[in-house]
Amino acid sequence: MNSPCFKVAAFILVLLSGAFLPCRAQSTMDDSLQLKKIFNEILVHGNAYRNLDELSSQIGARLSGSPQAAKSVEWTAKKMKEAGADTVWLQEVMVPHWVRGEKEKGIIIRMDGKKQSIPTCALGMSVSTPSEGITAEVVEVHDFEELKKMGQEKIKGKIVFYNHPFDQRFVNTFDAYGEAGKYRYIGASEAARYGAVASIVRSLSSSDNDYPHTGSQRYLDSVPKIPCAAISTNGANLLGGILKSEPKTKFFLKQSCQLLDSVLSYNVVGEMRGSEYPREIVLAGGHLDSWDLAQGATDDGAGVVQCIEIVRALKALQIKPKRSVRIVAFMNEENGLAGGRKYAELAMKNKEQHIAAMESDAGATTPCGFGLNMSDDKKSKIRSWNNLFLPYNIWDWSWGEDGADISFLTDGQKVPGIGLQVDSQNYFELHHAATDTFEQVNKRELHLGAAAMASLVYLLATYGL
Repeated sequence: MNSPCFKVAAFILVLLSGAFLPCRAQSTMDDSLQLKKIFNEILVHGNAYRNLDELSSQIGARLSGSPQAAKSVEWTAKKMKEAGADTVWLQEVMVPHWVRGEKEKGIIIRMDGKKQSIPTCALGMSVSTPSEGITAEVVEVHDFEELKKMGQEKIKGKIVFYNHPFDQRFVNTFDAYGEAGKYRYIGASEAARYGAVASIVRSLSSSDNDYPHTGSQRYLDSVPKIPCAAISTNGANLLGGILKSEPKTKFFLKQSCQLLDSVLSYNVVGEMRGSEYPREIVLAGGHLDSWDLAQGATDDGAGVVQCIEIVRALKALQIKPKRSVRIVAFMNEENGLAGGRKYAELAMKNKEQHIAAMESDAGATTPCGFGLNMSDDKKSKIRSWNNLFLPYNIWDWSWGEDGADISFLTDGQKVPGIGLQVDSQNYFELHHAATDTFEQVNKRELHLGAAAMASLVYLLATYGL
């Protein structure tokens, strides 16, 4: 567990007393008033919620290579211009084009022949089953060590079922996701090592529900590519229970997904040019693509509209940042990270000087802090602004994560990385599932996140790092 949004009252009192971190000389009363203006502007006049409604409800799911993804590029460029960016441009990037096809079928076949369908969805970039589907006995494993112990003798010709639930002891659910995620990401190839014909994985969700959660998986070139899918947590509980008394239970899986030729797409970039140090760039980004099961509202339409709101608020308040503020809507975070990779490649080629890169890709709930992936001296500089954020219940600077898209800039601390941290308790009920819709987003929480980002961007653009 790294950084839950709630701590004991005594810890808060220590922060409020000023004993935790000294205040920088630059953190003046003027800064406090400026942050208040930013929060007030966004909470009263913010457009992020309205923009998210358009992006999620009118355009909808935006899987890379899809017509909706192409439409979202045009929409985002238009919104950046309307927000007041001095310049807006598109960065070409080739992205994979994977399509799900017909609705998947997952059926438990009990030893007496009775059948029961359970909610099932193909994992991203999976191959299809044969047109008639695959029927085979199910072997349940809880981790890779158990899989290895069973070996080819017990696995060959069967469907491996990874039944690894979220560890509920983690208060920050991203820690539970990180611990369980490997069974989705490389589970198919690990099962294929021992001759499995397919794999199914318990959805990466923090609750018991009937919604399967998709997500990216990666095949290893050294083993056959086998079909892989996720089943809902309720479905996993049911199948796991049946297997205890009926070990010869079978499973039928049918899916028609396919990987088509790569497609030309774009990152969308907007910039407010710095008034004093224009070559120094403060970046804030989110990813424009989403999975195809829902609207991609929290993952990550929220991050995109929050970044657009940064520009709109600074422009509305007539704040002219000393350093250039750049916002980026990255393409293809979900199944390839091609957008983040291309952005970093071009930044290096153009010898651009990024002093910090921030990402919002943790949901749209109440902000409580920022993850800091940077050297200790730079962490100290940012944490010294703590007193400015306490009035807005933003106090946790302990998390060390930033974001996947900006990782190509920030890995190895080449560029200081920052990730917006929010209350994570319900995020993995929505993540990569059909439940990720606009109706799940609270306007005030979304705007608080945008205001927190805009405030930190303002300070970074004013004082550097």
